[in-house]
Amino acid sequence: MIIVSDKAKERILELKKEEGRSENENVRVSVKGGGCSGLMYDLGFDANIVETDHVFEDKGVKILVDRKSLLYLAGTVLEFSDGLNGKGFQFINPNASRTCGCGESFSV
Repeated sequence: MIIVSDKAKERILELKKEEGRSENENVRVSVKGGGCSGLMYDLGFDANIVETDHVFEDKGVKILVDRKSLLYLAGTVLEFSDGLNGKGFQFINPNASRTCGCGESFSV
């Protein structure tokens, strides 16, 4: 399961409205190879749900995760920060043994 913080939910809803996204577009979270720590998070909107997707809903936000990425993302909290140290979505991942300074890549 992926947990969505209140701030992340607010920002997702704002982005959907700003970008003119339809109601059937959901948030897709995946893990890809790359980054300075070996694995990178990928976050975007997607209207397509495939048979192998795992679908989670938290605070009214539907999250789509492919089977492979789920192994790395179980228990992750999707957070949004707009503070002095940077603005953007952050992943608080209990499975990560190491993360890079910017928080966009990790290793297990």
